[in-house]
Amino acid sequence: MMEPILSLKSITKHFGGVTALENVSLDVAENEIVGLMGPNGAGKTTLLNIIAGTFPPDSGTIHFRGKDISRHPAGRSCKLGIGRTFQIPQPFVSLSVMDNLRVAAVFGQHRMAKGVTDFDMIIEMTGLGDLKDQPAGDLPVLSLKKLELARALACRPRLILLDEIAAGLTDPEIPGILKTIAEIRAMGITVIIVEHIMKVMMQAVDRIVVMDKGSTLCSGTAGEVVNDCRVVAAYFGA
Repeated sequence: MMEPILSLKSITKHFGGVTALENVSLDVAENEIVGLMGPNGAGKTTLLNIIAGTFPPDSGTIHFRGKDISRHPAGRSCKLGIGRTFQIPQPFVSLSVMDNLRVAAVFGQHRMAKGVTDFDMIIEMTGLGDLKDQPAGDLPVLSLKKLELARALACRPRLILLDEIAAGLTDPEIPGILKTIAEIRAMGITVIIVEHIMKVMMQAVDRIVVMDKGSTLCSGTAGEVVNDCRVVAAYFGA
């Protein structure tokens, strides 16, 4: 069996008296698309923050491409090939869309993953072609979310963490994000996605990991987890 691109072992994180993550272990294979699902407060975004290096775990280890990154800050993890988006877009508002990508590239890997060759391709792929010269501060919310994804891709990631990238999209817009996720995989990029829109989870991911109260509840295909009585109880009560 090939070594996973990402391996989390017994990750625990406390914020004061609150246990945000408790003994979470997860392996992600190269070029896999894994969905993180769970009710609000389950620990999904906290887990992405731990992986990305926003803050370190209190205990446990993170290995990325065989390297221990458990205490790496976000900038160093980005250099190694971990890109991420945020639920609330955080662009450089005074810079153009294209310049936001250029800044992101400075902090990314020296080599792009296979298929990621230039900024214009990323701009077109994310549907920002008509806005590339616009200041980011002038963009509407949905375009800002597209810019979040474009900036993450400009970092030349081997692993990309998508935090509710489809939030706010209408039903006719969902096929577009599904197509984009498939294109990201075709570039050789591994994906972990947090999402509440079940249509995205059902169609985009290979495997769903369900979290509840800071722990992993179960893992399986979309069909398996939506029919798991533990998942139903976590969302709706026993």
